[in-house]
Amino acid sequence: MAGVEIDNVSKAYGSYRIIEGLDLSVADEEFVVLVGPSGCGKTTTLRMIAGLETVTSGTIRIGQRDVTDLRPGLRNCAMVFQNYALYPHMSVAENIGYGMKVRGESRAHVEKAVKEVARVLDLEPYLDRRPKQLSGGQRQRVAIGRAIVRSPDVFLFDEPLSNLDAKLRIEMRTEIKALHRRLAKTIVYVTHDQVEAMTMADRVVVMNKGRIEQAADPISLYERPCNLFVAGFIGAPSMNFIEGEVVARDGGLVFTEASGTALMLPKCREAVYGGHLGKPVVLGVRPDHIARQGAAAGATASMIVKDVEPLGPHTLVIGSVGRFPFTAQMPVGVAAEPDQRFDVPLDLDKAHLFDKATGRVIAA
Repeated sequence: MAGVEIDNVSKAYGSYRIIEGLDLSVADEEFVVLVGPSGCGKTTTLRMIAGLETVTSGTIRIGQRDVTDLRPGLRNCAMVFQNYALYPHMSVAENIGYGMKVRGESRAHVEKAVKEVARVLDLEPYLDRRPKQLSGGQRQRVAIGRAIVRSPDVFLFDEPLSNLDAKLRIEMRTEIKALHRRLAKTIVYVTHDQVEAMTMADRVVVMNKGRIEQAADPISLYERPCNLFVAGFIGAPSMNFIEGEVVARDGGLVFTEASGTALMLPKCREAVYGGHLGKPVVLGVRPDHIARQGAAAGATASMIVKDVEPLGPHTLVIGSVGRFPFTAQMPVGVAAEPDQRFDVPLDLDKAHLFDKATGRVIAA
């Protein structure tokens, strides 16, 4: 068993605290992705697990071992870096087997292990090549192979795909997921790309300013964000936010915005939303939460179009509702023109309402 336990861990540089009281449990064989904006503390957290950064306070365990004060080489973690960190003067085979060679393992054992890893990662034709003779995706596979050959308890990935082009990123995502299934090892993976996080993880941990905002499986995170930060960070394009208040009108509850937008809220949520009558709230609507068969009465937002982006399977209509930016994901060929008014039928059963003061979701 080789899960990871981070218990009340903090990290500070002098008086500047990067991480404050972080708690995270990663189960054995789980694939957990840490995601968040630059400076949120995700890479620092990964480096503390690896032992490349010291812990100011708190405890880190790998399996049953307290590794808080152990040097990196004793933690049995393997880290894959963003820049590959390959030795340019060594062949692919030498790069993969270097760690084993340094540990004094026999030449026969090293060669056997390198050949097996090369077979798994489809690197057999490239074993005699130098890194400069490889593509970006091949270099990344070599870096992963160097990690696999150590047979670690935990794999740590630090934004490994950020240097690849879009097509290669998709291919490598698939390869890393397949590798996880094959090896059945614990993986902690850091990225700033929320699409990577959503497509790869068993569980996504959204970080912000050194703390965890929410940790959940990708679908739960997308459909049930706990606050404004998570709602805005997860999803591409981002969730639309309109500030206003809830008022009672015409036998139901209506969300109103200063410019005149009025949207009838779902009857099934009146018991919860009714407790926020007259209070500042934020309505969150994802671009794809559009009523395809026409809107229910009162569920149409009128936007002023700024731009129209045809994307093949759908079209993005970009503009504003009142003073708030708004993007709608519409069918191909939608009749929308820049500088014109465009009515968007909304599916408010999928919308979210947030308390403006706290940023927390008002859950139904």
